[in-house]
Amino acid sequence: MTDQENNNSFSANPFAALFGSLAEARKFVACHKEQQTEDYSGGNQDESDNSVSESLDDCDDSVAEISRSFRSQQEICEQLNINHMIQRIFLITLDNSDPSLKSGNGIPLRCVYLEELGSELDGQDWLDMDNVEQALFTRLLLPEPEKYLISMTSSGAPNLSAERDAGEKRIIPFLFSCFQRSKKEVTKVPENLLPYAVRCKALAISNARTVLLTPEIYQGQDIAVQLVDLMLEGLRGANFDEVTEFLEELIEAVLTDEEVRSFNEVFRPVFDVLLECMQNMDLCQMLLYQYLDLLLYCTRQKNIAKVFVEYIQPQDPTNGYQYQKTLLGAILNISCLLHTPGVVESHSYFLNPSRSSPQEIKVQESNIHQFMAQFHDKIYQLIKNLLQQSPDTKHRILSWLGNCLHANAGRAKIWASQVPEIFMQTYASDSFFLNLGAALLRLCQPFCKPRSARLFTFNPTYCALREINEEARRSRNMHMKGLDKETCLIPASVDQQPEFPENFNLVTENLVLTQYTLHLGFHRLHEQMVKVNQSLHRLQGAWRDAQQSASATAENLREQFERLMTVYLCLKTALSEPQMLQNCLQLQVSTALLLVQIALGNKGTEPVAVVFPVPDIQHSALAFVPEFFADNLGDFFIFLRRFADEVLETAADSLVQILDFVTAFTGSVERMKNPHLRAKLAEVLEAVMPHLEQVQNPLISSVFHRQHIFCSYQHAAYLAEALIKVFVDIEFTGDPHQFEQKFNYRRPMYPILRYMWGKENYRQSIKNLADYASENLEAVNPPLFLRFLNLLMNDAVFLLDEAIQYLSKIKVLQIERDQGEWEGLSPESRREKESNLLMFGQLARFHNIMSNETIGTLAFLTSGKRRNFVPLCLRMDVPIHPCFLLKLCEF
Repeated sequence: MTDQENNNSFSANPFAALFGSLAEARKFVACHKEQQTEDYSGGNQDESDNSVSESLDDCDDSVAEISRSFRSQQEICEQLNINHMIQRIFLITLDNSDPSLKSGNGIPLRCVYLEELGSELDGQDWLDMDNVEQALFTRLLLPEPEKYLISMTSSGAPNLSAERDAGEKRIIPFLFSCFQRSKKEVTKVPENLLPYAVRCKALAISNARTVLLTPEIYQGQDIAVQLVDLMLEGLRGANFDEVTEFLEELIEAVLTDEEVRSFNEVFRPVFDVLLECMQNMDLCQMLLYQYLDLLLYCTRQKNIAKVFVEYIQPQDPTNGYQYQKTLLGAILNISCLLHTPGVVESHSYFLNPSRSSPQEIKVQESNIHQFMAQFHDKIYQLIKNLLQQSPDTKHRILSWLGNCLHANAGRAKIWASQVPEIFMQTYASDSFFLNLGAALLRLCQPFCKPRSARLFTFNPTYCALREINEEARRSRNMHMKGLDKETCLIPASVDQQPEFPENFNLVTENLVLTQYTLHLGFHRLHEQMVKVNQSLHRLQGAWRDAQQSASATAENLREQFERLMTVYLCLKTALSEPQMLQNCLQLQVSTALLLVQIALGNKGTEPVAVVFPVPDIQHSALAFVPEFFADNLGDFFIFLRRFADEVLETAADSLVQILDFVTAFTGSVERMKNPHLRAKLAEVLEAVMPHLEQVQNPLISSVFHRQHIFCSYQHAAYLAEALIKVFVDIEFTGDPHQFEQKFNYRRPMYPILRYMWGKENYRQSIKNLADYASENLEAVNPPLFLRFLNLLMNDAVFLLDEAIQYLSKIKVLQIERDQGEWEGLSPESRREKESNLLMFGQLARFHNIMSNETIGTLAFLTSGKRRNFVPLCLRMDVPIHPCFLLKLCEF
């Protein structure tokens, strides 16, 4: 070693400061080495050597003492820093001395003084890593920590924030704050204190884990509520990332120690709190969406999502109402619809509608729609999160949906509407199915895009699979039950057996789940809305009559009208949310396209060209498609025609798919056996047909697209023939009430025929049918147009005769009333007479309108074809009613 290096080594040694100079230090070391050499050689020591040795020993003792003193000062300083850091993180202390004597940075600090713990530690007044865990546990057990607060700085200014943080009673928020402070310490402490700061952060997590696993130790603490509040605070504030990190580390810690309590048991109380809160939520309440965001976080976290799908399982899976009592059911039950049918007193929407202007009602409806769109999106995201989690979570949520729909299958029965008391105790609510349908519609949108290849991966044999066990449902992705008992579009032939795949894809399951949900929900709500609308018209007329006659019942009728108007506005608002209607429109158009492709025998992933007449397909897969697919389509377009006509114009070119569907199925018993369902498709055709009389502004046509699509339809000839064919087929449905029903079914067909007659391509196709009938009058099977005319004339004669009879009955009752014969009757008898008069008036009006429509149809169909019409009439041999001739002359 050089002299320079030697000097550097001595100058770097802290103990060199004990000597007067570096030379003295070097001399001391040289002597010390020489003495060691002599000791090793084993030579004898004389008296002088002994004296030198003694002097060196004295010097060594001094150096060691100074070294020990130096190390002690270092340790004390480090321990002081550790103590201060623990105080800053956990806001606890063992030191209650005068704050003015303590060193600090001027930041006001309040801590909980743990006097008893200090006594147990023999008066130790500092915290270290050996006692901090015990100190923190002691702090968490304090019922009122704010009583033990002391100031740790000399600042005399009060600091409410510091006192609130240190005196926090709730354990979970306190430990989260400790976690936050420890994170800050990790970023700013010196390197020698970094391990201790990390240990403090882990200590906050481990104590939080202990709190979750053994909450009974901490008296007066509602841990589940605190955890929910913490998550809500994180969602509302800017510290969401920190809350997420805290929760994820906490979840990991709980999962590693499930001996005392399982992870499921730990988080179930959290969902109990959420369930209690959700049951009282309102659609337009902002807190609802914060709770939904909280649940979205839970369903994105794999382990919590698993607990969630287990938690929502109902007590009795066969009881449809029980699904509404679960947490997911409570969410789905929130809407603007009345909670209890007919009870409007405690409702929040559309109260006193007669006192509100149309603009006010429209604004309220728009506000509700905004909340509904957001609400449906949250539910969709929640279900989507569960489907994208582990295979087990996906299976559990799909099983929940399948079992729920199966348990609520009775909602579609006719009796369910007649006995509301039993209905409410047996099945989930209308709100439940409305929201579930809206969420499932969102799930279907990826494969409802125009000509999506994914759509054609749908496998209709899904609906023909019979009962299978739970394991088979998991492996085959088949979670619906009871579909094999549903009536299909056509019956399967004797030798037709479905070819089931090894497993069904999610497209198939989503489509079936969504269509069945709409069948149970939208169908029933649509029926309710029609009935309420009819009742409103009757009440409005009765109310006006009572006002004009100054009747005492006018006020009572007004109240009834108010209540019913609230029900109607709630129904209309719930069913006409724009985004839901657009999603449903896309689904039904895709369904129409899919069913036409199945009818064509297409088994590929691309659509084939539609040709008419549709070729007969042996063993058609339509035998496995339930009727509710077509029924839902009909319901939806009829609803749009009645209550949301403007949506139809937005469909544009998509309406071609509907016309193809109506053309392919309306006139063919080979593709749709049910005559009632085929007649319903005539109403669908009326819905998509342009209605020029509704145009408000002559410069802007609201039916432009529909008019263009309808008039340029390339299969117009087959559509007209299909309509006439279903008109004829509806005469014999096999139903005991077929005679009365047929007039209701034929009512929408008259305006369609009139519109077709006004368009050259349609009119020519009808004329061709008439020409064919004229040329084949003597055929064994009467031509279609001949049978059609025969039915028209029969209907006209019957309707006129019935109308005259009802008019006669009305006349008799009016004479009795005018002559005062009703005055001596009992109140019950008088009410019966009034009811009969009202009923006969409605029936006479209906029969007169229908007779006018029938004879008017005969008139324009025979215009310009009278030469052909005469032999057709002779061939029919129909007795002509005198009134029929008079009416025909009018036309």
